[in-house]
Amino acid sequence: MPCGTILLINAWGLHRDPKLWDDAESFKPERFENNGESTESYKLIPFGLGRRSCPGMDLAQRVVGLALGSLIQCFEWERIGEEEVDMAEGKGLTMPKSMPLEAMCKKKAIMNVFLSETVDDCL
Repeated sequence: MPCGTILLINAWGLHRDPKLWDDAESFKPERFENNGESTESYKLIPFGLGRRSCPGMDLAQRVVGLALGSLIQCFEWERIGEEEVDMAEGKGLTMPKSMPLEAMCKKKAIMNVFLSETVDDCL
């Protein structure tokens, strides 16, 4: 490649390439279990590559798991209706869902104890 060439990575295409993935169009998070020791983990590039990759990548990789774990641990989640959650992708750069997820949540009973202790410690 000539010096100064700008190379754009088609992450969307790579993440759906049937030559790279078994059942490329299916959502299978178990592909990436074992903290990246899986044979397929190197194929996932959600934050881009090179000098133009996302500057918040390291922070996001650490914080997203913590935030998701806190939501699961602290709240009880329920679907609003009986129908299955629609996982179809909509159009857009960030791959939004075609139908937004609607769910009900309420804090777990143990959170009352935790939050009251936290408030008392601050006073």
